[in-house]
Amino acid sequence: MNDPVYLYRGEVFYFKASPLDTDDFYCYFPDGLLVVSQGKIIEAGTYQDIKDRYPETSITDYSGKLLMPGLIDSHVHYPQSEMIGMYGRQLLDWLNEYTYPTEEAFSNPEYAERVARFFVNELFRNGTTTCMAYATVHKESVDALFSVASGYNMQMLTGKVLMNRNAPQALMDTEESGESDSRKLIETWHKRGRNLYVITPRFSITSTHGQLISAARLHEEYPDTYVQTHLSENKNEIDSTLSLSPECTDYLEVYERAGLVTERAVFGHCIHLSDSECRRMAEAGAIIAHCPTSNLFLGSGLFDMQQANRINIRTTLATDVGGGTSFSLFRTMGEAYKVQQLNGYSMPVFESLYKCTRGTAKALKLDDKIGSFEQGREADFIVVDYAATPSQQIRKEYLERNGKWDLENKLFGIQTLGDDRNIRATYVAGNRVYLSDSGNHQETGM
Repeated sequence: MNDPVYLYRGEVFYFKASPLDTDDFYCYFPDGLLVVSQGKIIEAGTYQDIKDRYPETSITDYSGKLLMPGLIDSHVHYPQSEMIGMYGRQLLDWLNEYTYPTEEAFSNPEYAERVARFFVNELFRNGTTTCMAYATVHKESVDALFSVASGYNMQMLTGKVLMNRNAPQALMDTEESGESDSRKLIETWHKRGRNLYVITPRFSITSTHGQLISAARLHEEYPDTYVQTHLSENKNEIDSTLSLSPECTDYLEVYERAGLVTERAVFGHCIHLSDSECRRMAEAGAIIAHCPTSNLFLGSGLFDMQQANRINIRTTLATDVGGGTSFSLFRTMGEAYKVQQLNGYSMPVFESLYKCTRGTAKALKLDDKIGSFEQGREADFIVVDYAATPSQQIRKEYLERNGKWDLENKLFGIQTLGDDRNIRATYVAGNRVYLSDSGNHQETGM
């Protein structure tokens, strides 16, 4: 018996390479067809070229809407979903006043499951189909998020936070318990379905050198896991870190001495890096997750994308909820553009979008599975309405009237004016997990 095939018609777009490396970096079919079977991409191309190969198959028609790979969020804190947008002045104050008290509740499995379910569905509503998320110090928080994600066959990367100093007692582990709990979670969840484990020391202020070494030891024992932490987010954070590690000349060295700067390590923020730190990160193949809404909200600073590009560091975009103020990677792209404008760099929309899709997939060594519409990739995709609001509609009409309604202007409008309202539908592994109330589409016969 043949496996069922599903066809989706619309404007089909995906990256095939980095816009920083070549002029031939994307595929775009204004009247396209996406073919899915068994949760995988079979093919993508023009409607006219493909339709006759599937004469008996009905089509889900999203004509006039954009079909593109699902967005990938490389740095986000799921336990902070409830405290998004809280007035917290700057980073260290905000952690003490809001973050730590909020995270204490995640020892309760039912509570953790409820927030995890909200978090995952909020990602889908915003077009995000894969994320690398922080949990809390509690094993229960990790179990909850992996369990919820597994119910949707979602690509989820997360792990237990490690903290053994400078935090409330209820949120601290030890070197031994942190390593033991992490190992148990890895054995339970890593590579089970689409789940991948991330070894997660919060940052140097809350982890001793011994705990950072134990995290590196785990990563060496399980080399296909990931590492995530924070680096150079805030000047007071940097000062505190160096006062705790006076033997180090800069912040990055703290992690280097522990053996945590690797090609599978994702460092959030990285705003105040020296050229030396950037070069050493590039040489190690480490990844920067740029979090513009959080950096602006907490007054942390302006990340220098030109510096990262010049030194050739792999860089992604991320929401960083709850310091970040939106689950929308479209909103994040818009804020990233503004940050770079202040740095004298008018970052192209193709670069921004690449750093939320194939670029992140490649950085995480998952580009053979997600981030594009090439054959065999997981069918994680979204349906985007270019004109979901009156402002977007009048902009569209203006550009059409002036003969400028081209792909770049369509995408730039999504970047500058877009948010969750532009997401009409979200699909994970070929299954629709979100449909907006105004997500008009129809199924037709061939």
